[in-house]
Amino acid sequence: MTETVKLLKEMNDRSREVFRRVVEGYLDTGDPVGSRTLTRDFSEKVSAATIRNVMQDLEHIGVLGSPHVSAGRIPTQLGLRMFVDGMIELGDLSDTDREKIDATMGDNAADVGNLLDRVGSALSGVTHGASLVLTPKHEAPIKHIEFVSLSPDRALVVLVFSDGHVENRLFTPPPGQTPSSMREAANFLNALVEGKTIGELQRSVKQEIAQRRSEIDTLARELVESGAVLWEGEGEHAERLIVRGRANLLDGDAEAEDLERVRRLFDDLERKRDIAEFLELAESGDGVRIFIGSENKLFSLSGSSLVVSPYMNADRKVIGAVGVIGPTRLNYGRIVPIVNYTAQLVGKMVSDRS
Repeated sequence: MTETVKLLKEMNDRSREVFRRVVEGYLDTGDPVGSRTLTRDFSEKVSAATIRNVMQDLEHIGVLGSPHVSAGRIPTQLGLRMFVDGMIELGDLSDTDREKIDATMGDNAADVGNLLDRVGSALSGVTHGASLVLTPKHEAPIKHIEFVSLSPDRALVVLVFSDGHVENRLFTPPPGQTPSSMREAANFLNALVEGKTIGELQRSVKQEIAQRRSEIDTLARELVESGAVLWEGEGEHAERLIVRGRANLLDGDAEAEDLERVRRLFDDLERKRDIAEFLELAESGDGVRIFIGSENKLFSLSGSSLVVSPYMNADRKVIGAVGVIGPTRLNYGRIVPIVNYTAQLVGKMVSDRS
């Protein structure tokens, strides 16, 4: 049992109802909820003064806060977490939302990247938030590798996969590379590559270099090692994270300070593309996970919430993730089923096209 659920169970019925109504009112309007508002439709006949006392008690334990001295109350981050853990009521996916997401799968295009780009756009449109889609790495075995020198400080590695897929990746080679060292590096890799995926080849390369270090020309070894870093490094990561719907978080009536935090979030995504952490968030729990505010250091500066779910291939291996970023007052009961459905649909789509 989580601490928040334990805290919730220790409350009496009146405190739980006051808390639930404050949170639901805040999530609905974004405004603080006052005691007089609650007395109008409370389940029992109580005075505004009684409700104010309950709200003060809830503020004392840290689940409600007061943005201004004379204002009503809003849930704190702890309060939102308690609501999500113990009181959230998940709605059913509406036919309209389902149709909009399903429409992204409407053709037989083989390009998974384009399909996932459309999924991201549909997800941001349906949720009115920003969507993140982490695309799967290409896991087919490699057939052939070639290094091509473009300039003293730029080179191209060409990867030809057994399924016909070709990838060209730019990188900065170690200083002093020559055409012969590039050929030697390519020959070395092609001797190891048959039937291996990128990850498997990388492990084989490290073992072979350790065993044959004296046999391999220094420049060729540095080039191979540079390429091995590239295959799992930022050059690949930048192409794997699709972000859509940024404008949804920058529009509206948000305060200037809130807008600046959101801009900082997206600047961070554009600059770092910290997808390893994004996937780790999705993989570390079953199904949909919710991160509120500073619970997730990747988005803590923006004060945003993240609803994220991994998706799996036919072998039940996590290969990517989909998520929605929005303000902490997201309609979690609606967003969670949407993210869950999208993740399942993407997993099936990727498996069908494998």
